[in-house]
Amino acid sequence: MSGNATTRFGDVALLSVTSRLPSTVTPSSDIQRRLAPTLKRLRLPSSLLERVAGVEARRNWGPGEDVTSATVEAARDALEVAGVEPEEVGLLINTSVTRPHLEPSVAVALHHGLGLPSSAVNFDVANACLGFINGMTLAAGMIESGQVRYAVVVDGEDADDLQVNTVERLLRADVAREDLLSEFASLTLGSGSAAAVLGPAQAHPDAHRVLGGVTRAATQHHGLCLGSPDGMFTDAEALLEGGLELVVDAWKDAVPEWDWGTMDRYITHQVSRVHTNAIVEAVGLDRSKVPTTFPRLGNVGPASVPITLAQEAASLVAGDRVLLMGVGSGINTAMLELAW
Repeated sequence: MSGNATTRFGDVALLSVTSRLPSTVTPSSDIQRRLAPTLKRLRLPSSLLERVAGVEARRNWGPGEDVTSATVEAARDALEVAGVEPEEVGLLINTSVTRPHLEPSVAVALHHGLGLPSSAVNFDVANACLGFINGMTLAAGMIESGQVRYAVVVDGEDADDLQVNTVERLLRADVAREDLLSEFASLTLGSGSAAAVLGPAQAHPDAHRVLGGVTRAATQHHGLCLGSPDGMFTDAEALLEGGLELVVDAWKDAVPEWDWGTMDRYITHQVSRVHTNAIVEAVGLDRSKVPTTFPRLGNVGPASVPITLAQEAASLVAGDRVLLMGVGSGINTAMLELAW
């Protein structure tokens, strides 16, 4: 069987979305300067990251900063903006790809850091770069069903060690052009944290309604991008091709009354200039309605969607329709509509 999994919500609202960014700005020129011996030997342009991916810089955690503390602070900010007290939270979902350890969950340290009650369910949801959209959808379902009243969805990414490991590996004398290209995506990654608070729409009539969306899978492509703390290895061309096909199929099968071609803003997962342009062209989006943060922040994994949404929030007005869109290696896609 093929087609979309479709979800609708009648009483869920997004109350706030916030982000915390690392203080250290790492220009692509710095990474390329470190890789200069390899780039020269392989006869690749010295401005490869800017020319191919459009990534001019990314953020890295600076002295005295760490991803757990930043994620807790992003969530505190989101709760304050939402007007929700920690003791009112019934659910915390962490959606990060990067993690300092396999066990316990990342969510437990965040739960403790936020001072949430023992009644607050907390766990991790991992689905590559789709994690935050999946987490919002799961939280919305639990709110709609009455299991919880308020939910916090968070993501904190720390790509710093992976970036260092990748550069060191690519400086080896035996690295070939295909080796560098398979790890190219690792060089575009950035670090950052984000959080969102969801709750019942009836209690917050001025908040942003979470209307529903779709997910779709093409898991025959599960081997195209494999990541670990040491590195990420990608068949970029095949991944882009498979992801575009999946997005187009999901878009075409979306229920007609949603009319996603007329959104006021499209918040897409921030991968690169190539990926953004490909999605815009594949489904015929208005390019002026697709904001980008990857040029200065790189690919912040699942956090890129809420970070971009948080930066766009000031320019959105009541009544705007916003579509969150993402593709995660594996391959999965998800789209979630908000009524601002």
